[in-house]
Amino acid sequence: MKAFLAASWRIAAKDLRIELRTKEVVVTTGLFALLVVVLSSLAFYLSKGLSERIAPGVLWVAIAFAGVMAVGRSWERERDNQVLRALLLAPMPRGALFIGKLIANLAFVFAIEAIVLPLTALFFHVDLLPILGMLLALLVLGTVGFVAAGTLFGALSARSTSARDLVLSLVVFPLIAPALLGAVVATRDLFAGASLAELLGWIRALAAFDLIFLAAGVALFDPLLAD
Repeated sequence: MKAFLAASWRIAAKDLRIELRTKEVVVTTGLFALLVVVLSSLAFYLSKGLSERIAPGVLWVAIAFAGVMAVGRSWERERDNQVLRALLLAPMPRGALFIGKLIANLAFVFAIEAIVLPLTALFFHVDLLPILGMLLALLVLGTVGFVAAGTLFGALSARSTSARDLVLSLVVFPLIAPALLGAVVATRDLFAGASLAELLGWIRALAAFDLIFLAAGVALFDPLLAD
């Protein structure tokens, strides 16, 4: 287990160092998410009451599309110069490669969310302070599952020679639809004043989705990438 965790951290640290030098993933996908929020606010903002019902959908649409783009770009790096093949030949469990990429991708998506969340609150005039703790918990639970699914199948798109983004989108979005729907509804209810007891069912569903895809990623990563 110690060797597994060490290998996972080395993979994650590699991606994080590259991102700190290039700023490629967070900046490009963050600008896309910002554009989604700004255009949505111009198109849909009519009143404060209506904005609180629209803001959760805008928030999660921006996060989902930007997150899938970020995952795709992180795997695209591994495709250059046969880096992915070298990683698969390295003396480490392939599950460690999945966990390492997952940690890095989560860091990218959380950075995007740190940009998108306050801007959504600003443009849609939503006061987040009273619900910030529960909202952050929903963001984490909703993000882990779809980033795990994206990381798992993003490796397959990296090995594809054409239409990589299309392959990733076609595979990932149907899989993550239940988690996104649950996250949107839970966030909408939270904005409407729902209590923890009322949100508990959605929290359990999101946590179950996360556990399923984390376990599936570790178990299936090796056979999915087998030659």
